[in-house]
Amino acid sequence: MNKTIAIIPARGGSKRIPKKNIQMFGGVPLLVHSIQYALANKEIIDDVYVSTDDETIKNIALENGAKVIERPQILSGDFEPTVSALKHVLESVKTDVKNVILLQPTNPLRPQNLLKEIFEKYLKENLDSLFTVSRDYHKFGKIINSKFIPFNYSIGQRSQDLEALYFENGLLYITKASLILKDIIISENAFPFEVNHIFSNVDIDTLEDLEYAEYLYQKKQILNSTK
Repeated sequence: MNKTIAIIPARGGSKRIPKKNIQMFGGVPLLVHSIQYALANKEIIDDVYVSTDDETIKNIALENGAKVIERPQILSGDFEPTVSALKHVLESVKTDVKNVILLQPTNPLRPQNLLKEIFEKYLKENLDSLFTVSRDYHKFGKIINSKFIPFNYSIGQRSQDLEALYFENGLLYITKASLILKDIIISENAFPFEVNHIFSNVDIDTLEDLEYAEYLYQKKQILNSTK
């Protein structure tokens, strides 16, 4: 059986927010939101794995229905790429995996039906990898010799007329397991799936990011309670 698995990389070390992946968010540790999202998509995801080097994270993951792959310290440094953790999971599980869905714990808010929508696209188009992006409407430029040089617009141009630029929002990644074993998450042929949702702007790296995400989460809960 060729399985589709979700991998949530959640190491213990973090600089800007100590113990970031287990900071309380919406009443539960941050990484639990990604676990819950994966478990809510059981029609797509066969198994949910958390890759961690931290005992507390391991216990939280197990208590919330995920399986755990203990990540060695050599793969847990600040500069270690995410793909190394994903590759380690694939090399550790004793199962035939075809597709990997990467869920970053720092993106705890995701549109409810997003995974179903993008997985259908991934299968229908027989893609080798897919990742979510969002359009950015900022006016970008470079500073060269103390002079501002517009990059994606002309001075005086309206924001709505800007050249379209997009950013990798981190909400979801889907990749063939065979690519990850070659140290690739986003291939040259990866499909950029556009998601223009307020959750696309949530990627928790600082305390301010965490506070903003909490605000959106509480707003979402209020809206849901009034339906």
